[in-house]
Amino acid sequence: MSATRQKRFKVVPEMQGVVARWYARQRGSASQLEAYRAQAAQLTAGLPPGAVVLEVAPGPGYLAIELARRGAHVTGLDISRSFVEIAGQHARQAAVSVDFRQGDAASLPFDPESFDLVVCQAAFKNFTRPVSALNEMHRVLRRGGTAVIQDLRKDASGADIDREVKEMGLGRLSGRMTRWTLRMLRRRAYSPDQFERLAAESSFRTCDIRTQGVGMEVRLQRQG
Repeated sequence: MSATRQKRFKVVPEMQGVVARWYARQRGSASQLEAYRAQAAQLTAGLPPGAVVLEVAPGPGYLAIELARRGAHVTGLDISRSFVEIAGQHARQAAVSVDFRQGDAASLPFDPESFDLVVCQAAFKNFTRPVSALNEMHRVLRRGGTAVIQDLRKDASGADIDREVKEMGLGRLSGRMTRWTLRMLRRRAYSPDQFERLAAESSFRTCDIRTQGVGMEVRLQRQG
């Protein structure tokens, strides 16, 4: 896929107001919060004390908060003003410091080589300029730093989605809505092969991809 043929999906403009608050509630279940804690531990393993971390599109902010609890200096940048407000409220309630701000993943408002780690979870498929977003992640990473992108994969099966929703521990109605949403979002998602081609067009050039359940984890490193 060439840069001129990047996907042109809108960046979830519906994630405002009531919809953003509904999404925040779904992602804030006990099982989901436990998963965020586990992910934060995995992501921060091996980072130096006081590492500087950027989460791109943090949504309600749950993962960013868990990263901050583990001693990282965390900034979260989201295109949704509603999510910036919601995430800020969650951080205050958790009594942790996270700098949530509004902005575009394809034009990050940060200096080059500012972060030890960049994280993007469940959002990359929505970006209108995916290669530009990768290039921006590369630019703001310090040499030797890593970008970790976790997202739904296009080749996830219906059975995979059913298992994922069941593990979320949602109510009957919320479970149905979440299952329908994942099936719709799967249309926007990338397969591992497609993402490898995106990475090849970007400043990273290469990536490492692992799949599990409905998702995939992509690791991209800025060479030292």
